[in-house]
Amino acid sequence: MLAVAQRELVDRRGWLTREEFIAAYSLAQLLPGPNVVNLSLMLGDRFFGWRGAFAAIGGMLLAPLVLVLVLAASYNRLSDYPVVAGALRGMGAVAAGLMLAMGFKMLGTLRRNPMGLVLCALLGLATIVAVAVLRVPLAWVVIGFGVFAWGLARWCIARQERQP
Repeated sequence: MLAVAQRELVDRRGWLTREEFIAAYSLAQLLPGPNVVNLSLMLGDRFFGWRGAFAAIGGMLLAPLVLVLVLAASYNRLSDYPVVAGALRGMGAVAAGLMLAMGFKMLGTLRRNPMGLVLCALLGLATIVAVAVLRVPLAWVVIGFGVFAWGLARWCIARQERQP
């Protein structure tokens, strides 16, 4: 869903630059709830005020809610079919591929990031190692690396502002 939002908002409609999208998405991650819903709420408010925020939330939640309820109601009858199990596994692979593609697409914006490409890549790698290899609970990784990355970013920005 996030890859679709990035393609629509940045590439197709041009409502945001990649940097603005990443800044808005970063803020959306800090808020409770699904990231894309938070992003739609912020952008609806930014472009169309409180009415746009409510329309964006309704648009993001109504169709998926109906679809999930229909699928959940029919899952009991369809779960015995191997085709359904295969389709669900395939959807997981598609979702992972979309996330990777979006990540690679956003790599270009890291060149202008105050922390630089190397520090950002090291933070990403450390996060992957902590979650996938060391099996640290995701909540602790988000809190720990989040606070550390925030402090590191503040230090890099302050250092960059001191240079003439």
